[in-house]
Amino acid sequence: MIAGHNLLDAIHVKPLAVADRLSPDASAWDWAWSVLHIQNPPVIYPLVPWIGVMAAGYAFGALVKGSADERRRLFLRLGLALTASFVVLRWVNIYGEPAPWSVQQSPTYTLLSFLNTSKYPPSLLYLLMTLGPAITLLALVDRASGPVVRFFVVFGRVPFLYYIVHLYLIHALALAAAAVTGQVAPSALRVGFWAFPQNFGFSLGVVYAIWVGVVLALYPLCRWFAGLKARRKEAWLSYV
Repeated sequence: MIAGHNLLDAIHVKPLAVADRLSPDASAWDWAWSVLHIQNPPVIYPLVPWIGVMAAGYAFGALVKGSADERRRLFLRLGLALTASFVVLRWVNIYGEPAPWSVQQSPTYTLLSFLNTSKYPPSLLYLLMTLGPAITLLALVDRASGPVVRFFVVFGRVPFLYYIVHLYLIHALALAAAAVTGQVAPSALRVGFWAFPQNFGFSLGVVYAIWVGVVLALYPLCRWFAGLKARRKEAWLSYV
């Protein structure tokens, strides 16, 4: 599911929605293939290969439970191997990503083209490019401690809660920003993100500031819920 799904990239279907309205021309096959394999709004998270990635994450938990020294050595080797695999496969430019890279007008843009991989669904190269460095980082920070580590651990203990709540918070902020700035009517943003007006938006610096603000704003909620999970043992809490 992770390494082989890009063999199916040549299969295409009709759009499921046009201007935030469901398309009457979309067939049952279009819907089924979108749910399984391609991002086709309103289907955002196709099942393949996300289900495979989730299953691999559960299996990875067994490695985390090993001894500290063994865990660090294994994570470092695995992370570097995945990262190196990304570089080699991307350089070959044959398989693992539906959008090939190409030489651009400057080295910077060539590098960006090299790193421009698909997230929805995540291509093999996208997963190698992200999971490889992430696992390497786990090995390097395994012994880290202090207030900065404790801050990030809070979010790691309640990832699903943070993910769900931050979506609604950001959308609420977008509606407020539209009302305050007058760029568009707030009603124009009560749609799927793929149908947002093209003239609405802010500079990259403003986006980063909002990102930091959202993380800080949700910290108290995440810390409270992490404490709740530690005190109570209901099974459903482990998934949030």
